[in-house]
Amino acid sequence: MNAPASRYVLFAGISVLIALAFPVTRHIRERSLRRQYFILQGITILGAIIGAKISVLFGDYHWPWKPVENWSAVLWSGRSIMGALILGFLFAEAAKPIMGYAMPPNDRFAAVLPFTIAIGRIGCVTAGCCRGLPYDGWCALRGVDGISRYPTQVFEMIFQMAVGLLFVAFVRKKIFFGRLFSFYLMIYGAFRFVTEFIRDTPKFFGALSAYQILALGMIILGALFFLKRTFAPPSTWNQFQSQTAHKQLTPQKIGGIA
Repeated sequence: MNAPASRYVLFAGISVLIALAFPVTRHIRERSLRRQYFILQGITILGAIIGAKISVLFGDYHWPWKPVENWSAVLWSGRSIMGALILGFLFAEAAKPIMGYAMPPNDRFAAVLPFTIAIGRIGCVTAGCCRGLPYDGWCALRGVDGISRYPTQVFEMIFQMAVGLLFVAFVRKKIFFGRLFSFYLMIYGAFRFVTEFIRDTPKFFGALSAYQILALGMIILGALFFLKRTFAPPSTWNQFQSQTAHKQLTPQKIGGIA
């Protein structure tokens, strides 16, 4: 493994460790509910892994419209956080009614997620991936290829850190309770749609990249669930929201399906 790639793996690993180490389940005090939450997280991760690869096929290779000549290269090529977010979210939502999952989405996890993505983008800078188009202006960043470019990875780091700080405040004040991740899909989709114009990605749809199509899908998906959870939230959410950090949440206290 070359040096840029190893640094990317390092920062990606750090971001994953932070996500795992942060106590996002401390408000779930019942063991059975916590176990159910971790099972759902496993399903989410499975969807995220599949989505991360499918989105690269769509975004970089224009699959399924163009045949893929070297599937081995695809297997060992990049991954897209956009596809991971979309399919991981859909896998989780599909699994909830099957599992009888009654808890609302974990806003604590939604608040940690932007920070982990920001750290991961440090690896993108060192590896030269997710780079911007050639640019020689005031904020240009010289990439590993020696070419001055738009610092798209830095722009995203700033965006993710700002969103993370905002979400921490939202969690404390219970703003958008149970809807932070849906809100994140909307604002991150909008951010990516705009910044894709200065990213060095293939433009398969006129002036638009396939990632911008995914960004639009992300915005729509987030908006639909945000509206649904705003105007027709499951009745169990009120019971969950009323619990304090010192009270134990038990299956008897929250019944039904979220």
